[in-house]
Amino acid sequence: MKVIKFGGSSAADDIQIAKIKNIVESDKNRRYVVVSAPGRRFEQDSKITDILYSCFSSREQNIPYEQLFQVICDRFYAMEMNLGISINMKDDLADIKEKFQKGASLDYMASRGEFLSAKMIAAYIGYDLVDAADIIKFDKKGRLLEEETAEAIKDKLKNHERAVIPGFYGSRPDGSIKTFPRGGSDITGALVAGAMQADVYENWTDVSGFMVADPRIIKDPKPISTISYMELRELSYMGASVLHEEAIYPARVANIPINIRNTNEPDNPGTMITAEPCGEAGDRIVTGIAGSRDFVVIGINKNHLATERGFVRKLAGILEDNDVSLEHMPSGIDTLSVVMSKKNVNGKLDDIMNEFEQQLKPDTMEIFEDMALIATVGCGMSFTPGVSARLFTALADAGVNIRMIDQGSSEMNIIVGVSNKDFEKSIKAIYKAFIE
Repeated sequence: MKVIKFGGSSAADDIQIAKIKNIVESDKNRRYVVVSAPGRRFEQDSKITDILYSCFSSREQNIPYEQLFQVICDRFYAMEMNLGISINMKDDLADIKEKFQKGASLDYMASRGEFLSAKMIAAYIGYDLVDAADIIKFDKKGRLLEEETAEAIKDKLKNHERAVIPGFYGSRPDGSIKTFPRGGSDITGALVAGAMQADVYENWTDVSGFMVADPRIIKDPKPISTISYMELRELSYMGASVLHEEAIYPARVANIPINIRNTNEPDNPGTMITAEPCGEAGDRIVTGIAGSRDFVVIGINKNHLATERGFVRKLAGILEDNDVSLEHMPSGIDTLSVVMSKKNVNGKLDDIMNEFEQQLKPDTMEIFEDMALIATVGCGMSFTPGVSARLFTALADAGVNIRMIDQGSSEMNIIVGVSNKDFEKSIKAIYKAFIE
């Protein structure tokens, strides 16, 4: 049994929805379908959810919003007509507008794109409609109730052989609507897949899975056919445009493979995310390369640092007091580097340096700004001799000066720090050394 989720680009108009029907009907195991609100049809277009947010903002500022709301109505009317279905869309939209005029919440308004999308798609493909408000449960503070949600999903869907479910939202105990963060339809899909113990969770979007490197840097990078959850975590942490951890967690816990597919290329197998690592050595050493610019590194030197008790605890406490996350902390016998995001440190660097000086009493400190971090990730790396030498040689041959090196205990990633100006050059060199 498969649970499948379609993103906003897949539900953008009647042409895309027709593709959804073909995909669903091509495999009888695709029984539960989670859908997003209609997304952009073209580059200058607006997502339905964005227009709903704008309507709410206009209402709060006493600005007329009728024209904005009419744009939403027109899009849904057009899809209903072009798909040849009759689902009283006019009555639904009139009801939404009435509740909005009476002060409906932001979460309620933002969720209506998904609700109307699901109702329309369910009618078009001949599946039952199951409202997410009946199965996705939050407490009164807006925190997801995982066990209650899993039970509600199982209890509700046992009465529906095939169903379409709107993503992105659920309900509090009082019945009010609560939304997930943006992109929450992925979370809904994973929750349904986990609760129903699906064999596969298919996530259909507008890309054919993941690439080894950013296509904005590497021309036509090779696709990744399979990737483990661990490798995915490493790449997503380093800035790769992959699914957010919250979006895969329920499926990962239930050990359900996730297949990333392209609605516009349904024959492309995409990328399979599995719990199992890729195995020893094999034919793939590096799975992916990802990185981010704009980090700040504070290099601390202190004699006998390694034997000083409480040093790291005090350092972490200073960062916590300043609400700054510690990204990495490579260390030596008498040296330690503190790696932080420049965005998080902005305006706080002088305070942090002063507190380091007073509490840690280092011999010297040095600041390295405009640093980029690049992660080379692959579970095959830990079984292959000479990976580090190959990576460092590639960067040296490209004229890149490595400012920092960090490797996780799993040995499935090597992170290097380079100057921002060498960011793209470094990724190209690593890709050439391991992939080409």
